[in-house]
Amino acid sequence: MLSFVDLATSADFTVAAVDCRDDHRGWSSEQPREDVRLVFVRHGGFRRRVRGVCADLDHTVGYLGMPGEEEHFAHPAGSDRCTSISLTPALWHTLAGEAPRLAGSSVYVEGRLDLAHRQLLAATCAADTDYAAAEELLGLVSKVVRQVVATTIPDNDRTRAGDRALVARARSVISDGHPAAAGLIPLAALLGVSPYRLSRAFTRELGVSLTRHRNRVRVARALDRLEAGEPSLAVLAADLGFADQAHLCRTMREHLGHTPTALRRLLA
Repeated sequence: MLSFVDLATSADFTVAAVDCRDDHRGWSSEQPREDVRLVFVRHGGFRRRVRGVCADLDHTVGYLGMPGEEEHFAHPAGSDRCTSISLTPALWHTLAGEAPRLAGSSVYVEGRLDLAHRQLLAATCAADTDYAAAEELLGLVSKVVRQVVATTIPDNDRTRAGDRALVARARSVISDGHPAAAGLIPLAALLGVSPYRLSRAFTRELGVSLTRHRNRVRVARALDRLEAGEPSLAVLAADLGFADQAHLCRTMREHLGHTPTALRRLLA
């Protein structure tokens, strides 16, 4: 029996916790899917067979599933718990190229990849799917791409050519409150670059992540509203695109060292 708990969901990706309680040595088949999947085992293990090749999966080996594959699974060791990351093919291609050549479907989970997986799970608790979780997800997927795709992210995406102008345009879009600035992925689409390049460019040029810069802009707007006498933190959080009032308070405390309630007193 499988149970799924969505940890982060957007139009381009989903991160879910999967609990499998199957206990059988025989193979069971799954219907082919249309998404790209990355699966990391957190506890236990199982076997996967695709295109006649079998792989034993545990916390050191995950897998990459591609659209249309016929997959078979066996659970001779009993139950397991995994993280399942689903990507749209469009998002996958922005990182892996339009026609990536895969070296295989097994993913070795070395230390840095394990840490990236854990950082993604932590980011899903931050209630900021479209920026914080998206940036962590892009970093994780880029590590997988470098491992399993023969032709990876182009070198010119790692240069600084054009980064300064790109970051300036992104800052302008965020500052103007354009609807595309609601998420990293739609923002990158508006600017005509890959989400990975946009995220990396921000860190190289400004020394802070795109997520942190976007939150810095929102914190400044929150301060303006508090100074103007905004009475409702719930309304303020909703207007500025925070998940809820608690998310607003955490973010303001992180950036300013004070909660909105304390800031009201400081600004009075």
